[in-house]
Amino acid sequence: MRMINDNTICAISTAAGVGGIAVIRISGKRAIEISNKIFKPLKSGKSIAEMSRNTIQFGRIINSKNEIIDEVLISLFRAPHSFTGEDVVEIGCHGSLFIQQEILKLLIENGCSMAKAGEFTQRAFLNGKMDLSQAEAVADLIASNSKAAHRIALNQMRGGFSDELAQLRIKLLDFTSLVELELDFADHEELEFADRTELQKLANEIEQKISRLTNSFSVGNAIKNGIPVAIVGETNAGKSTLLNRLVGEEKAIVSDIHGTTRDVIEDTVSLNGILFRFIDTAGIRETTDTIENLGIERTYQTIEKAQIILWIIDASTMSSFDPTQLPISEDKKLIIVFNKTDKTDASHLATTHTHCFISAKNNIGIDHLQELLIKASNINDKVLEDVTVSNARHYESLCHALNAIRRVQDGLRVGLSGELMSMDLRECINHLGAITGGALATDEVLGNIFSKFCIGK
Repeated sequence: MRMINDNTICAISTAAGVGGIAVIRISGKRAIEISNKIFKPLKSGKSIAEMSRNTIQFGRIINSKNEIIDEVLISLFRAPHSFTGEDVVEIGCHGSLFIQQEILKLLIENGCSMAKAGEFTQRAFLNGKMDLSQAEAVADLIASNSKAAHRIALNQMRGGFSDELAQLRIKLLDFTSLVELELDFADHEELEFADRTELQKLANEIEQKISRLTNSFSVGNAIKNGIPVAIVGETNAGKSTLLNRLVGEEKAIVSDIHGTTRDVIEDTVSLNGILFRFIDTAGIRETTDTIENLGIERTYQTIEKAQIILWIIDASTMSSFDPTQLPISEDKKLIIVFNKTDKTDASHLATTHTHCFISAKNNIGIDHLQELLIKASNINDKVLEDVTVSNARHYESLCHALNAIRRVQDGLRVGLSGELMSMDLRECINHLGAITGGALATDEVLGNIFSKFCIGK
């Protein structure tokens, strides 16, 4: 692939702010030349131009007045053996904001341009160092805030998803070739290059694989953004106290007054490497308070969006509890949590896979509740090892590809002409190609994707 431009870019690649060390990255044809102008090796060290690839050297950054800006480490990665596929120089300097800005200023004065958001990774994609899905996984890896999200992003960045799509593409190309070969010999009706029974089996196999990838998005999206857990129940059951206990800080106001929580309050917690997004809601009860009723309406909206429901019940009302009255649909995981057991004789009762007995105020039974949450997530090593879709753009393309291959299946069942089936097969290939960048033709689309990256990556 060809680059959009051939200018040499630079940027701070470490997080914004002051730290012990900062890394400034330079990439492009003149990366070595420009860096060499401001670097002076200590003692008998080599200039950057004389360094071997993948080596590090100690020296100083010097300005035009021959003043020392900082003592630094220079790392050299020669093309094509670098992240971007170009010559790359990384300057490891002290984390002072003044030092970072002075080095950037010197680089720009000597011919560098400031990198745009995601431009380093975009160059890696355009230079064939990775496909588009792997490039997007770089951003997901940086943003990952749980062990599970990290594993999914790392698997995608290493090409797990790309390999799966590549295998599908090969099968689709073989399929398309057979169908279109028949079209080339349409005048010879006795020739049949594509056995319809075999094509039906192949179409079914492809449909199943695309369908599996599409269905994995619900899990992948939950892992990436946090599994939504709604904390619901009647007023004064201890929902806000439980939220505060789970997240480890006072996120919600706790009071004995009924109807204290008027709106949804949420925060995230990682349990066993899985991110959960806990949402405290307004207590459900009959009330004439207009504002409280709005909060209760939002509670029911939250229930619809949640994957796991923690239904909190005051343990003192256990005897009158009727589980059939809980307004939960079958696709939700329901955990019934009897709270305030320290004030009743329920503290001796054992936790089951659907019931938990706790005292949020006194931190009793919280560990058992966390275990139930982890089990209810259905996220385990097998799920994390499989190819899992967590990117909304990928999911959309997979849905389009799935519709296209299903039209091929329908066409085979009714004896549709090869010409029409060929169009659907090509559409399926294009939608899968859009995930890895094989079908993207405009810089506008690429710019939109990479603009979401951080500066310096």
